[in-house]
Amino acid sequence: MDLTGKLLIAMPGMGDPRFAHSVVFLCSHGKDGAMGLIVNKPADLPLAALLDQLDIDCVSRRIGERPVRFGGPVETGRGFVLHSSDYEANLHSLEIGDGFSMSATLDVLEDIAQGNGPERGLLMLGYSGWGPGQLEDEIAANGWLTADADLGLVFDLDDSGKWEAALKSLGIDPLNLSASAGHA
Repeated sequence: MDLTGKLLIAMPGMGDPRFAHSVVFLCSHGKDGAMGLIVNKPADLPLAALLDQLDIDCVSRRIGERPVRFGGPVETGRGFVLHSSDYEANLHSLEIGDGFSMSATLDVLEDIAQGNGPERGLLMLGYSGWGPGQLEDEIAANGWLTADADLGLVFDLDDSGKWEAALKSLGIDPLNLSASAGHA
């Protein structure tokens, strides 16, 4: 089972509050574990503040007002940009497929600040990580649902509407979900 490029949707009974109502884009998944970015949790930090800390000049106030998101609890001082595949960083971009790429080098921030970055993108601090078999165990324990990733859902919706939209993409009404797991 390779879930690279898919969405994880937290179930209501998610025990870890950092992941409550979260939608995670999986950048990689394999026998060695998984790595993803939460796409709907704001970090209460505008891009301008982060750019100032890195001594990167921003050409537009509008660009600087873009929010930074909490990508997950691992390495929260490290930045990642999940973006549309129309852009490739000079140093390195990981193409994830179906229109998504991820860059984690400083040049993507410099390009964004100058208005030359990707058409669509989300900047995150930190990432979500799982060791070998851990994510599969959490899915089996009813912690996560999986869904196909959609550019519009990930990049265009307000953070507050992404969880519900991800569930609805599976034909699930959030009001009908139970926090308890059941096995037949």
